[in-house]
Amino acid sequence: LYEKYKDAGFTIMSVSLDKEKANWLAAIQKDNLIWPYHVSDLKQWSNEVARLYQVSSIPFTVLVDKNGNIIDTKLRGVELEQALKTIFGF
Repeated sequence: LYEKYKDAGFTIMSVSLDKEKANWLAAIQKDNLIWPYHVSDLKQWSNEVARLYQVSSIPFTVLVDKNGNIIDTKLRGVELEQALKTIFGF
């Protein structure tokens, strides 16, 4: 989905809940996470972003519009793709 919508302004920010930096960086490579934004404070479930967005499982998605408003959360698979089709019109 990143490749399909990136030129329309879609991006992804991955927030890792790993404890070890080496594991976090290895997962980026192993899972082929090609988008530019990857962050971690290595605090696992105590991560500030995870607490702020009430992350209860992973992966966890938050769709945020260009103004910073949350559009939807916890979308995966077909539901996520349909939401992006609606937002971007293709």
